[in-house]
Amino acid sequence: MLKKLLIGAAALVLSSCSKDAPKTNGTPVAAPVAAEVPGFEHNDYADMANWLCHPDKASDACAVDLTATAIAADGTTSIIPFEPAVDPAFDCFYIYPTVSFDPTPNSDMTPGPEELNVVANQFARYGETCRLFAPIYRQRTLLELRTQMMTGQSTANAEMRYADVIDSWNTYMKHQNNGRGVVLIGHSQGAGMIYDMLETDIVGSTAQDNLIAVHAIGFPTTINAATGKAAGLPVCKSGTETGCLVNFESFRATNPPPTDSRFGLTDGNQRAVCNNPAALTGDADALNAFMPRQSLGRPAPNDYGVPVATPFVSLPGLLTATCEANDTHDWLAVTINANLEDPRADDIPGDVVVNGEILADWGLHLVDMNLAMGNLVELAKSEGAAWHAAQNAE
Repeated sequence: MLKKLLIGAAALVLSSCSKDAPKTNGTPVAAPVAAEVPGFEHNDYADMANWLCHPDKASDACAVDLTATAIAADGTTSIIPFEPAVDPAFDCFYIYPTVSFDPTPNSDMTPGPEELNVVANQFARYGETCRLFAPIYRQRTLLELRTQMMTGQSTANAEMRYADVIDSWNTYMKHQNNGRGVVLIGHSQGAGMIYDMLETDIVGSTAQDNLIAVHAIGFPTTINAATGKAAGLPVCKSGTETGCLVNFESFRATNPPPTDSRFGLTDGNQRAVCNNPAALTGDADALNAFMPRQSLGRPAPNDYGVPVATPFVSLPGLLTATCEANDTHDWLAVTINANLEDPRADDIPGDVVVNGEILADWGLHLVDMNLAMGNLVELAKSEGAAWHAAQNAE
């Protein structure tokens, strides 16, 4: 039963690409002209109001229902309960992508449904293995992103945005870390901010010693041909390597990135980073996806072929992936292993669709994290265990 599932334009604005412009090894591509912006006051990240997720926050945005329904190929279903870690041994620190609907160049510090939704989709499930920290920051908004893409100019305050991110990180390191290992996690604009954090403040500092790994997804960076590093870190080659970087940009295997795609873009002889989380966790090419039952902005739930009532859906055996490369791009090619005869849906949402047209250069950007969420959580577990083993061996 063939079902073509598309995400509408309303969902596009929830996880769009971000930051000033994608980077290749720290070099901006088609950077916009920045206008003068006013000064700003720093936020106090000792105040729990400035966090989405924090162990000391009463109304923690990560404390949500993450129950999933697994739909087998024959249409039978089973419930996958979510079990948060009890007394986790390490931490996870997350910077979210471009989601803000605020009508200003930079967002305010009041989270809306869009921020709450993306935390549930991309980060809360890491609570299976680590303590969760997710600051609110005055990000570049969707309105500003559209303006920037149309005019090449930006009035957003980039300094303020970075100050929020690094201030929240420094507050965490000073008051919460206490020598614990930490996984840095981000998507799109959030991943770009993490690259900046690494290159500007973390790599070469004492904080690097606490870095278990970095999962910075959906924002391209390239591997320095001389050092073999990206954003100052080695690229992860196994699930037990620590202090390393994981990144990928996903496209359908049937629709590789066109030459003008910003995602997975190489830079001369410097390749873009592509790790397959499934391969790193020993799952070969099998993606353990947790897809949203309903995408924010859609009037009806996504159709996975079988009705479900849980917030998330698992589709065992449906998705596999490999890292692919050509002259201009490196990307995660996602294959849909469909069977037209069974009742389960034969496709997934995730394409960026505007006015009924799929934007091929965006690939499956909207669901980068969902596609490999189970693999990424397992990867964090194995990396955390390896980091602790190394600490105990010293």
